[in-house]
Amino acid sequence: MGKNKESSMIKKMSIALISAFIVGIGVMLLKVHLNNTGNAAIWDIIDAIFFVDIREPGASGLGILFLVGQVFLKGLQLSIIPLVFTSLALAMSSITDLKKLGRIAFKTVFTFMGLYVCAAVIAGSVGMFAVQTGIFQFGAGLTAGSASDVQLVETANPLATILAFVPENAVFAFSSNQSIFAVVFIAVVIGVSIGFLGSKVATLKKLIEDLNEIVAICLDVLMNKMAPYAIFALIVRAFALYGFDQIRPVLTYISVTIVTLIFFLLVAYPVIIAAVTKLNPKKFMKELIQPVLIAFSAAASAPALPLNIKINQEKFGVSGEIANFVLPLGMTINMNGTSIMHIIGTIFIA
Repeated sequence: MGKNKESSMIKKMSIALISAFIVGIGVMLLKVHLNNTGNAAIWDIIDAIFFVDIREPGASGLGILFLVGQVFLKGLQLSIIPLVFTSLALAMSSITDLKKLGRIAFKTVFTFMGLYVCAAVIAGSVGMFAVQTGIFQFGAGLTAGSASDVQLVETANPLATILAFVPENAVFAFSSNQSIFAVVFIAVVIGVSIGFLGSKVATLKKLIEDLNEIVAICLDVLMNKMAPYAIFALIVRAFALYGFDQIRPVLTYISVTIVTLIFFLLVAYPVIIAAVTKLNPKKFMKELIQPVLIAFSAAASAPALPLNIKINQEKFGVSGEIANFVLPLGMTINMNGTSIMHIIGTIFIA
């Protein structure tokens, strides 16, 4: 029964993705046609019914696809902090050896740094190849003077990230998904403390376990009932927002970046997985489909985190203490795709 349910879910997600691309391209062509033939008013009506961001001041309309996508994303984002805290606290409650925790943290950071270097080398090589072969050319609407007004932005010392782990206020840490480092820190401290105190805090541990089960049920409903429709809505709306006029000037950058990202996802990751974990790359890629589709549709890693944790534990047999410690950190600092995008973008702009 479980296998049939999983197969059905993958089928639904695949159909949603393919349909979204077909409909999205059709919507983009329709938008261009209506605007170029003097029927922009008709497009405005379609936009108001399906695509308008109803949060914008003065916006009128239904924004049906916008609403579907946002309800799904907000539901996933709502579950991030409760899931990370409860899962990690429970996982850490079984660790009373702080040296073991230190080893897990060291291996995690070392692996992330290695993946960063790998992504940076690939992106840099592809970017320079695109320059030398003339792939990166100015498109329509872009000239060499377009980037003449450059503003330098000062960034903080990377070591300041360490301070993000220790919050000044626990309530504030739980109030924002941007404070995931602090939530991880609090969960680790509470979890390890529960492990040391044992039966003295059995009630607290039971409460955290019950909260964890509630979050799991909510996630199951979101993924099994709403995910395919939300992915369709998010992707179609993305096509509707950006017409050919916006894409054409940077089409070479977009194309080179997407090809590099796909290469890293389909080649680099499976090779690393096979070499380090001895896991079958085919199984890895198959199980990766759902979180990848969510991250792709939302253009963000955070919404995919709950499902990512669930898949790693249920499909790959990763222990709770590892999955719930590594994946939230990876969501925030293991940005290989962002690294590739920024490096190729820098080369393109230069």
